[in-house]
Amino acid sequence: MIELKGVVKSFGEKRAVDDLDLTVEDGEIFGFIGPNGAGKTTTIKMIVGILEADSGEIKVGGIRLLEDPLGVKRMISYVPDNPFIYEKITGYQYLNFLGDVYGLDKESRNMSIARYAQAFEIEENLKDYISGYSHGMQQKIALIGALLHEPEVLILDEPMVGLDPKSAFTLKELMKEGCQKGRTVFFSTHIMEVAEKLCHRIAIINHGKIVAVGTLEEIKSKFKEDGSLEEIFLELTE
Repeated sequence: MIELKGVVKSFGEKRAVDDLDLTVEDGEIFGFIGPNGAGKTTTIKMIVGILEADSGEIKVGGIRLLEDPLGVKRMISYVPDNPFIYEKITGYQYLNFLGDVYGLDKESRNMSIARYAQAFEIEENLKDYISGYSHGMQQKIALIGALLHEPEVLILDEPMVGLDPKSAFTLKELMKEGCQKGRTVFFSTHIMEVAEKLCHRIAIINHGKIVAVGTLEEIKSKFKEDGSLEEIFLELTE
């Protein structure tokens, strides 16, 4: 579970996140949508501990982030919208490095690497240097690294960017599979169709504030019963 209560983050005089309250349940795929500059990435970076909130409280799995940041980080995997990956090593070396970080034994990591590399059709590229990877391949290797230790909470910022349609479908199936095992997926996206079809619940953020949250049906019943998520999004964020 992810809980945010009264979370505030400012950069100079600009308040990027404004008194934000949000709860994401276990076993839930939660979509976080908003226009550019609405506060999505800032919120995500606070949840994963890259940025510190000015005020408010963040808990993951019942653990207060400020009290036990390492405890929170052990529970989560995070893929940013533009992942930084060491390019002067091979894909296999990168994944083994992450296996060491997560403390995975050799058998477990090899099984996970083989499974996810096959799922994303990148097995033949694991011995190549990451510097030679396309943007889409770098996104795949970052996702495999995040999935490697079967995290309790998976946090993704625009995860579909750069993925081919088949890989995007694979990622969505893996997200569903994780949630069936009681894990939590929290992700931002600009693709309304993905949020509409995949998410159990959705939050729309604008100017640092949540302007709508709930299931698609709940949001429609409150704002526009006969409208699509895209239409509601445009009305709420104009």
